[in-house]
Amino acid sequence: MSADSQSLITQESYAICLSTDLSDAVQREMTHLLDLLPASHSIADHSKSDVDSALPLLDIRGFVDGRGLACPMPLLKTKVALRNVAIGESLYIVATDPNSQADITAFCRQSQQVQSSDDLKLMVNDVTDLTGDSTSLQRFATIYHFIITKTDSN
Repeated sequence: MSADSQSLITQESYAICLSTDLSDAVQREMTHLLDLLPASHSIADHSKSDVDSALPLLDIRGFVDGRGLACPMPLLKTKVALRNVAIGESLYIVATDPNSQADITAFCRQSQQVQSSDDLKLMVNDVTDLTGDSTSLQRFATIYHFIITKTDSN
């Protein structure tokens, strides 16, 4: 990954809240996938006061499951899903196609370079490699995780 790509990605810890608007099945799937990420990301509950106020909050309002989809489908599904995400809210995307990492990173970078009403900030860009996990029955050995937050450019 180039130095330019690194400047786009925020590498810090977050408190992650899943929207109560998401179905229970989607919340369970997202929690399972988020648990694969480094421990620096903690999942908090909107209805409780367990949100660590010292950590930036990622309010996830949508989910794109791009596992098993070839390029450019994860990016196209991401673009469609972002229509339902308001400023300050986030979208969680998972994909298995290695090209999705370059595509989604470039898409977020482009949103910051053009004069649009919404900027996209790539908050999490992580890779989970499960090839060495002999206990895992994962269908895919490598999963690319992205969390995009829509920000106000004004």
